Order: sequence, then C-alpha cells, then structure tokens
Amino acid sequence: MYGRPYDRVGDRMSDDRFDAAAEFDSQLDRLVKLGYPALAGQTEETFRALLSPLRDAAVTGSAGLRGPTEGRVPFLLVTTRELVPVPERIALTTLAGKRKTGILDRNFPADDLPTFHPIKELEVPAGPAYLLFDVDRGEEYRNVAPSAALEDMTAKDRLPITIDEGLAFVTLYPAALASNRCFSLVGSRCGDRRVPALWISQGAPKLGWCWFGNPHTWLGSATANPVRVGLG
Repeated sequence: MYGRPYDRVGDRMSDDRFDAAAEFDSQLDRLVKLGYPALAGQTEETFRALLSPLRDAAVTGSAGLRGPTEGRVPFLLVTTRELVPVPERIALTTLAGKRKTGILDRNFPADDLPTFHPIKELEVPAGPAYLLFDVDRGEEYRNVAPSAALEDMTAKDRLPITIDEGLAFVTLYPAALASNRCFSLVGSRCGDRRVPALWISQGAPKLGWCWFGNPHTWLGSATANPVRVGLG
C-alpha cells in the first residue's frame, strides 16, 4: 500500500496530480545538482543529452501509478557503475533533512564491489543508465530472511533490486531510508551467501552486506516491477 505523501527533496509534495514528465526532470536535475556529470567526466549538457532519451519511457511506463511516497515510488532513473563508480555515488547520499554523507561499511571493501552483479533473473539493461518502475522498500519483509523474501516476491511477480538501484532510490528519495525502514538489495550477488544492504549508521546511509539466510527486524528487502527499460 502507498503511504501518505511527503516532501521528497524539500521542494514539493507528492499527491494524486503526479506528473511523470516533471518527475523525470526533477530526478535528472537532482543528479546534475549533486555533481554526477563531473564524476562521469562529462559536461552538464552531455550528461543531460545522454539520459534525456529515457524521459518518454518514464511517462509511458509509470502510467497508472501514483506519485512518490516514503516507501514506494513510480520509477527511478538508475545510473550504473559504467557511468559513476559505487563509492562515489554512496558518498553523495544523505538521509532526509541531514547533511552527513553515506559511507561503505568497513566489511565491504571497495575492491570487493566489482564482484557483485545483478542476478540473471533481473535482465538489467546494459549501459550507463536505465529506468526501474514501481519501486518499494519492502517493509513487509522486515524480520524475514532475504532468501524467504526473494521466494515470496517472485511469487507475487516482483523482483529484488540491485546495488545501483538501491543507490538511486536513496539518492533521489532520501526519505526512503529511515530508522527501522532499511532494506536489502537481493538483486546483487557475488556467488556467496552475502546480500548487499543499505542501512543507517551514525546518522548517514551505509552500504554494507548481511547474510542471505539471516532476518533482521529493521531490514526489509526492496522490490520492483520486473520490467527495466534501457537506452538501447
């Protein structure tokens, strides 16, 4: 279920007058404001030109969906490690209304990140960016092991989200990550029992990992519509 509307980045409220085109523009503007073009080695003009072709697909793909709430959003403009590395992106995240920037957990060294890839069931588009639809932080899976959550969400025709998608979620909607409302990223795996997750540590987002078979009362498993739309 959708929760009450809330102020996403401090400049407007979401309600039933959801405008998908304006929302896409707002997400792209936020990435520019945070400095993504420079991190990608591009000018702002080039960066916007690269991602703007996804605008029409965002409008079409989110038809019938309600506007963003604290726990669920109609779509995300996802950037990948091909465009900006994970450590640089986690460092640009914050909690809603906070200034302290996100970090990597000490048990999740940067040279370990390249070993985590999207699971094959997701069919993630190749390239620097793509769209993900109907994204939910998965509160229903709090205190449920990621292994059991994956089985349940799949039965409901939904799939988990990846590290790139989780970073997009918290970057574009900081209020999505909240106390006792953190989430696993079951869509990224490296061949062992670890599952990446985003949680809060010392007032900031943290990207770490938990175990596939271990439940946590404060940790759900985020989900999304299985369809992803790329630039190609």
